[in-house]
Amino acid sequence: MPKLTGGCHCRNITVEYQTEIAPEDAKPRACQCSFCRQHQSRAVSDPKGALRITVGNRDLLSRYQFSLKSIEFLVCRECGVYVAGFMPDPTDDKGYATLMVSALDERSRFPQPSPTVYDAEDREMRTARRRKVWTPAVLTIAQ
Repeated sequence: MPKLTGGCHCRNITVEYQTEIAPEDAKPRACQCSFCRQHQSRAVSDPKGALRITVGNRDLLSRYQFSLKSIEFLVCRECGVYVAGFMPDPTDDKGYATLMVSALDERSRFPQPSPTVYDAEDREMRTARRRKVWTPAVLTIAQ
């Protein structure tokens, strides 16, 4: 499976994204929540892929939550880059993530995002959708 790499600007947070979807064929989403709009998000995911997120210095990781507090927005405290939305899922001992295209080294290959609104979903609906469409993910944080 092809692998795309990247991370935040200072590389405290790095990513390895495995997907059969070519960047040119991806369908990035621009969530319209206030956090994502301010970060100009372009999110991609592949439920058949895999994402590894590695954090070198745990003190430089912000795991920001707001609203329903159903996911962690992984942001580097050093350089300020929003890398991914991560949902730890204790019901099946997995994690799921949506990756920000801007964190990928080959970001220029991706098309422009489509605006997406999730306001009608409650917490349970969002969790179910994410389990279906987000990428299975592993988050590793150095001691």
